[in-house]
Amino acid sequence: MKIIDSHFHWWPRSIFEPLLKREGFPRAVVNARGGYTYHGANGRRGTVASWKEWFDLDEQLAYMDSLGHDISVVCSIGPLSIYFSELPVEEGRDAALAWNEEMAWAQRRYPGRVWASAAIPLVDTRVAIEVLDDAVNRLGLMGVNLPGSVGKEGMIDDVRLEPFYQRVAELGLPMFLHPTDAVFADVMQGYNDALHLSLGRVVEVSAAASRLILSGMMERHPGLKIVMSHTGGALPYQSGRMDKNSKTAGLTKPVSHYLHQMFTDTVSPHSAGQRFAIEYFGADNVMYGTDYPCWDPAVCLKLLDEIEMSAATKQKIFHDNAVRILGLKPSKAAAA
Repeated sequence: MKIIDSHFHWWPRSIFEPLLKREGFPRAVVNARGGYTYHGANGRRGTVASWKEWFDLDEQLAYMDSLGHDISVVCSIGPLSIYFSELPVEEGRDAALAWNEEMAWAQRRYPGRVWASAAIPLVDTRVAIEVLDDAVNRLGLMGVNLPGSVGKEGMIDDVRLEPFYQRVAELGLPMFLHPTDAVFADVMQGYNDALHLSLGRVVEVSAAASRLILSGMMERHPGLKIVMSHTGGALPYQSGRMDKNSKTAGLTKPVSHYLHQMFTDTVSPHSAGQRFAIEYFGADNVMYGTDYPCWDPAVCLKLLDEIEMSAATKQKIFHDNAVRILGLKPSKAAAA
């Protein structure tokens, strides 16, 4: 079966070189696992640690080949997406441009097998739009990464970002919404970060998606394509509560209406959770995704195999939905 992994992370080492040289925060240090540990702005809690499997795209794809399927991947940033918005404006712009160049290189190296999405610095709306247009029009990237928070002082539903969302909607680009560790690491500290890593990130993506809904951003820009990571966090399970207790936001329709316009992946180490995501969002709105290298694709495949699905539904989830939702186009080189 041809498969597209919609939630896949490859990080170029070149992106971390300026971070290693920075004084103060944000910055990064080399860790003992062959990767880096990122320390966010103002020395906040919520570090992001990587390991060697994040950095060799050839080896990552070789592992995908070992799973016995024809697997293509969609690269997104994940928890490091906040980095570009924790820097001063010009530095954040340059870091995002450097990231986007690396992603465009990966698409050229593996045409039709690797697609990649853009880093966007969000602290300045004009710069955000300029970087967005460059990523799409010059580099040919297929989507945008949206951090769960711009940082402790800014939220992704800030009124000043409205023109940015309008531009994303005009371009018809998917936005990969992923937690960043900037907001809930303090609240859920302790237990060697077990509480934050297991629950805090789920809460952040849920809160971020809720902000995009309750602010009316999705109502005003119905063309927005939000791809929530981790089977939609807690929102599918709490959909009824959201409808019941969110009337004061003044939306014209229930929150669940907008939730059902979002998309998600299969990143849940629990087949019951995967099954519920498919039931809630619908088989047309869920894409196979593994969060690799944070999670083993072999386990994800095994869990999905436990869910009774028709051949047509499997075809949608494992391949066709990603092509349609993300607007993936086979390259001429791949088709030759």
